[in-house]
Amino acid sequence: MSPPLPPFLRGLRPTLHISHRGGAALAPENTLDAFRQAVERYRTDMLELDVHLTRDGEVVVAHDDTLERCTDATGPLAALTLAELRRVDAGFGFSPDEGRTFPFRGQGARIPTLREVLRAFPGLRLNVELKPDVPGIEEAFAQLLKEEDALERVCMGSEQDTVGERLAARLPDACHFYPRDALAAFVIALRGGDTPPEDLRFTVLDMPLYFGEIRLVDPSFLRECAARGKWVNVWTVDDPAEMQRLLQEGVGGIMTDRPDLLRQQMDASAKPG
Repeated sequence: MSPPLPPFLRGLRPTLHISHRGGAALAPENTLDAFRQAVERYRTDMLELDVHLTRDGEVVVAHDDTLERCTDATGPLAALTLAELRRVDAGFGFSPDEGRTFPFRGQGARIPTLREVLRAFPGLRLNVELKPDVPGIEEAFAQLLKEEDALERVCMGSEQDTVGERLAARLPDACHFYPRDALAAFVIALRGGDTPPEDLRFTVLDMPLYFGEIRLVDPSFLRECAARGKWVNVWTVDDPAEMQRLLQEGVGGIMTDRPDLLRQQMDASAKPG
């Protein structure tokens, strides 16, 4: 018998449109610009994003632990306060054409706080990865979600098993996705025809579609996961043909850097005939 679903998953039906970092191929990743575009133009069901802690303990939305790739600043994000990060141009590194143009430079894109994102999109579900393994991050994160009354609209976790396990212990009733090692053990067992290890702490598999040349997700895999009360989201899928196949297979959610293409495929699939 499957355990009861966490409130985050209740009422959801496949397949969800999930904008990876807000749609990183279309706007500066993990910024309000990207998130607004995904929500308003492409009607995304969920935003996928990453969080770090600033030097003064604020939870901010960014993927990298350093600033060079996406911004006009350098060095570790955690070395700066929120006030210092406010002066960083988060649109500096984004180019839609492999470095020929940089349309968001100097346009006011900033690294947002998680609180700002929660308030900008009330009611929208978020898939949030805690990136660094630093003391207190799960406590700051949990406190923020409780203050914003957002526990039931965030699925959370970390690639790092230690962080994911601490977070699950801190917020046992929330929705948690599998961390890396636990995910690998589950997927390897299931695809090998064995009984996967049962872990009631984790309900969602945020997983790659391929491992090398091996396609990990197929209808049989999805049925076995559903039988165990698990929900499957795949990342990061930008190919329209692969999107269409996943829609036909009924995967739980598709994470994409191209929310425009995914919306096209989903709208086309919804049309009669």
